[in-house]
Amino acid sequence: MNAFPELKLSLDALRALQLERLRSVLRYAYANQAPYRVKCQAAEIHPDDLDTLDDLERFPFTAKADLREAYPFGMLAIAREKCVRIHASSGTTGHPTVVGYSAKDIELWSDLMARSLHVAGARPGDIVHNAYGYGLFTGGLGAHYGAERLGCTVVPMSGGFGERQVQLIREFGADVVLMTPSYMLAIADEFERLGVDPRDTKMRLGLFGAEPWTEGMRAEIERRLGIDAIDLYGLSEVIGPGVACEFVETKDGPTIWEDHFYPEVVDPETGAPVADGEPGELVLTSLTKEAMPVIRYRTRDLTRLMAGTASAMRRMAKITGRSDDMLIVRGVNLFPSQVEEQILRDPALTGHYVIELSRSGALDDLLVRVEARAALEGEAVSRSTDGLAKRLKGMCGLSAAIEIAKPGALERSMGKARRVIDRR
Repeated sequence: MNAFPELKLSLDALRALQLERLRSVLRYAYANQAPYRVKCQAAEIHPDDLDTLDDLERFPFTAKADLREAYPFGMLAIAREKCVRIHASSGTTGHPTVVGYSAKDIELWSDLMARSLHVAGARPGDIVHNAYGYGLFTGGLGAHYGAERLGCTVVPMSGGFGERQVQLIREFGADVVLMTPSYMLAIADEFERLGVDPRDTKMRLGLFGAEPWTEGMRAEIERRLGIDAIDLYGLSEVIGPGVACEFVETKDGPTIWEDHFYPEVVDPETGAPVADGEPGELVLTSLTKEAMPVIRYRTRDLTRLMAGTASAMRRMAKITGRSDDMLIVRGVNLFPSQVEEQILRDPALTGHYVIELSRSGALDDLLVRVEARAALEGEAVSRSTDGLAKRLKGMCGLSAAIEIAKPGALERSMGKARRVIDRR
């Protein structure tokens, strides 16, 4: 860990650094981001009112709607001409959220992603196969620059071309793979289709993020690929991948790089802070970003904060879902990750699934289509169908129709998996 001395900060030193940086970024945002200054003035709060870390809860939130209202460059804290790069979200529900980076931000991002790769177990000289998407999405380039900063050899594969993915992983001798967890399962399927055992390759490590995934999916990836599966967390609005990452030695939840991002968890409904260990919505403040800092950004990701283990910096529990991805079915709150957890309790079923919602009259109908690991017939189909329906009923009280699909029948994702089809 000598290459990353920040990981050895004591708790007292970390809190002092956070307070210093928080005071600085609040003054900077107030002076240079008019939309946030207006929010502070409306709340009758000023950066000089921050005396302790606990005072941060008095300051207004930043939400994705604020970024969309400022589209395209209204949230920049520097002149657009000084931005060296622009990234943006997909914008599926309106204007995309635009994020600007200065040259200093790109250096910071590279350092944080290199730190993440290091604690996950990557080392200089490793061949890193990067199947995150390149382009406006932050995943591909963020992971790429970090791997180069660490001293790795990067294969910038991006998504798609499953057979080609397998070929290059094998022939180039990838040590580390980077992609979404659902796409890793699709690549595992491609290995099997080609009659190749992925455990006979050099792969030893995978960093997976950009979508919620369960411990059951981790176990399936590790069993089928013979690698350590590490949880990587980030989001475009804050910086991109590299906000938090698990240590390979512990695999007990991503450690948040608290020297650069101050975390809070709040009640999703009221916005009131909750204590560490209590579930809620993750809120992040960027402490060192130059082009577009965000203050108390509501991520919509549901998790809880936990004490650090490998570092004084706190960990976050695996994301259980997003508050805006929550399904309400017959008055019951349901997250896709809860369905996935029940699916993967059956060894005959895979992590490839889709939830279809429709409506008959006034009632919601819930259908779960899930792919079998091998062709099932007769009693085996009934056993898996009835078992999953019973587990879902016991977990959330909802009756669901279950459809077992043949291996390879469901559409494969090249990035974030589409888990829900809502026809209501």
